[in-house]
Amino acid sequence: MAKKDLTVIGNNVLVNVAGIKKVPAKVDTGANLSSIWASNIRINDSKHLEFTLFGPSSPFYTGEVITAENFRTQRVLSSIGEMQVRYRVSLPVTIKHRRILATFTLADRSRNKFPILIGRRTLIGKFIVDVSKIAVEHSHPIDTSDLDSELDKDPQSFDQSYMQKSH
Repeated sequence: MAKKDLTVIGNNVLVNVAGIKKVPAKVDTGANLSSIWASNIRINDSKHLEFTLFGPSSPFYTGEVITAENFRTQRVLSSIGEMQVRYRVSLPVTIKHRRILATFTLADRSRNKFPILIGRRTLIGKFIVDVSKIAVEHSHPIDTSDLDSELDKDPQSFDQSYMQKSH
């Protein structure tokens, strides 16, 4: 595929997956694999994997049970440095009008801003990431004016109070 055929996406994008439209996804070129929020994950009596996408607290949750006959396991180093074993499935996904079959690990992403993470294996050969483009605005920038004020008043005390605790 010629470079000009690659679709340009930003550091986040809205995707369609399993009939659910406009789900925000974080594009992470540092992550090897893609991940999607799944709940109620279990192996049924027929030895197939069953799960629902997202969780009841998500606006994208439909409660529809998805059954996968073809699935594997994957060891994943989580963002907090913890080794996890996850199930891995392929799901059709549409990113910027381009329908592809992507491999996702199933994870509890309820605490993440984005319920889907798109990793390198999904991006390679299909997309170019332009980090200046975004599809989902960050809701509220974090206000640090109180911390900056403390730092300006007494840098050493600030360092002892906040920075030394994190090392």
